[in-house]
Amino acid sequence: MPTPAHYRRNEALRTIRPGYAGNKLIGKEFCNGEVLYEPTFGTALRWQLTANPQKEEKKRDTWVPQVVPCAEAFFSTEDMLVWLGHASFLLRVQGVSLLFDPVLFSSVGLRHRHALPCRPEDVRGIDYLLLSHGHRDHLDERSIKLLAQQNPTMQVLTSLGMGKLLGGMAPGLLVQEAGWWQQYDLGPAAPFELYYLPASHWHRRGLFDLNEVLWGSFLIKTEDRLLYFAGDTSYGDHFDLIEQTFGPLDIVFLPIGAYKPPFMMHMSHVNPHEAAKAANVLRAGHLVPMHYGTFDLSDEPASEPLRLLTEVAAGGLLRGVLHAPAVGEVLDWTKWE
Repeated sequence: MPTPAHYRRNEALRTIRPGYAGNKLIGKEFCNGEVLYEPTFGTALRWQLTANPQKEEKKRDTWVPQVVPCAEAFFSTEDMLVWLGHASFLLRVQGVSLLFDPVLFSSVGLRHRHALPCRPEDVRGIDYLLLSHGHRDHLDERSIKLLAQQNPTMQVLTSLGMGKLLGGMAPGLLVQEAGWWQQYDLGPAAPFELYYLPASHWHRRGLFDLNEVLWGSFLIKTEDRLLYFAGDTSYGDHFDLIEQTFGPLDIVFLPIGAYKPPFMMHMSHVNPHEAAKAANVLRAGHLVPMHYGTFDLSDEPASEPLRLLTEVAAGGLLRGVLHAPAVGEVLDWTKWE
């Protein structure tokens, strides 16, 4: 007898999509929209046994992003955007500091290819920690423990199922879980609204927790701007749905790396051309790429993702403005028209 489907959301939060019952689960597993997606070890094994046609090119490609120091950014109150590498950003909005998917330390199988632009001890003054999903290149236990110590009033905004996982890392963290199309409760004094939105991905940290924690993306709505952080995602119709719900977006943070080989990665990540297509579907005014250059996760050469995206933009196929900052570079996003 097939396992019955059921739906889940945080009943204490507002759901903004009319008629949306919540995230679909089959048993303990969250579906990828309506369909259950379960990556197999067989696919991973095929990847290990398949020769990479770009192996020599990748070996010669030693490109890494430029890194500039940014410790002072954490001791400022100015609105700014700082890429900390991979999918981690510091974003300050009307004096409120948000930190996305921080991985401040290298670990087994996940070694930084470039230096951090600050010391982990510098990452203070964080109001909200936004965790898009539970993969180890976005959720690092050592980083979570340190951030909890250094930011005792920090609140975590994340996905359904994440609270239990975080509780094992840093007991006492203030965690608010949301399902797709839900608005976080930030209180009446917050200078922006914040929503958890879909992504096309999956979850696993161990052998027995497949898809037990939800994955997704974030949208920040200020008085005059819409900023979207896509998390990890493959290409899907959720980009169309987000645009239909919110209209043109001002600034989007989209992943562009870890897309080869396609048979392994196409259900997990967008490639640079798909990222540009997503930005165009979202009618984005500005695109900031992420998820490249920091970790070696896949078969493409290190410099290829940004090079391909730059070629797309140079060819006039990207409707918005491309911004590819150095790691640690402080950007004043409030002046982007």
